[in-house]
Amino acid sequence: MDVKDFLIDEECTMLDAMKLLDEVAKKVLFITKDSRFVATITDGDIRRWILKKGNLDAKVKDIANYTPKSLNESEKALAKDFMRNNSIEALPILNEDGDIVSLVFWNDAKIERKRKLEVPVVIMAGGEGSRLYPYTKILPKPLMPIGEIPIAEHIINRFHKNGCREFHLILNYKRNMIKAYFNDVDKDYKLNYIDEEQPLGTGGGLSLLNGIINSTFILSNCDILIEADYKKIFNYHKSKKNLVTIVCSLKNITIPYGVIEISETGEIEEMKEKPKLSFFTNTGMYIVEPRIIEELEENKTIGFPDIIQKYKEAGEKIGVYPISEHSWLDMGQLDEMEKMRKRLEYDE
Repeated sequence: MDVKDFLIDEECTMLDAMKLLDEVAKKVLFITKDSRFVATITDGDIRRWILKKGNLDAKVKDIANYTPKSLNESEKALAKDFMRNNSIEALPILNEDGDIVSLVFWNDAKIERKRKLEVPVVIMAGGEGSRLYPYTKILPKPLMPIGEIPIAEHIINRFHKNGCREFHLILNYKRNMIKAYFNDVDKDYKLNYIDEEQPLGTGGGLSLLNGIINSTFILSNCDILIEADYKKIFNYHKSKKNLVTIVCSLKNITIPYGVIEISETGEIEEMKEKPKLSFFTNTGMYIVEPRIIEELEENKTIGFPDIIQKYKEAGEKIGVYPISEHSWLDMGQLDEMEKMRKRLEYDE
């Protein structure tokens, strides 16, 4: 990619910045004013703005860092140590006029970071996958192939690369097929099967882990992939002392119709042609404290969102960790499954 692909004008909106971050698949953009480099903005800056209920239509300049780190061309050889010492993931290299002539990224500089996340992972893998019918008439959803391996294995591999070594699959529908597959997989992690004798929903099955998991854990649906820094999400959860942290993704939808708003007198108040809506949606990944398991009633069917709502109404801390739309892959429906397959093939 060229330097210009990472540049954004300070008058652009937060939504523009999020879209561009998705396109470049990096965590930082470089802001220009009158075509000159003046500041940076990161995914973390945007996340903090969102959590403060900042308007997504706000200008990039409202939250940008106008004292960015950089090096001159003559100092480029020092980039590796400079990035390590300053804990930054991208570094602009400037010429004598202060223009960006090249960019050095953390991975490009081959700076290794330890991202050990030794946290138990629970995967809800017991549903019938009705949205993927008739395919799930033959295969259970966790074994639906995305490329050469099934979705459940993709999920486990992602977490394992981040240091997770303990996995719990809550199983019900066609569970013997799932066990047979994973028993044949060559793995260097612990995989525990939890059998539901009756459907208990996306939350009720956690009661079967009472006495098994006694620490903070990650809960994931079996039809999603999250492309984010799991360690950073976990640390955020801990720093906020949340009971549950929901990983939420930005979603942009264009209504394919002209939308009419009607006044109390029955007249047209406003007409919007194909309006765009932006909102955050639940991805199906959570960081959860073990107290949730301890307090669940045994053999009671309940969805995990209902559990969250109950604790929220009781005044408990339920947090949100926002990610970009591009960072969430969902194969819950047939068209989305094909998109996931194409994305994984491209990324690999």
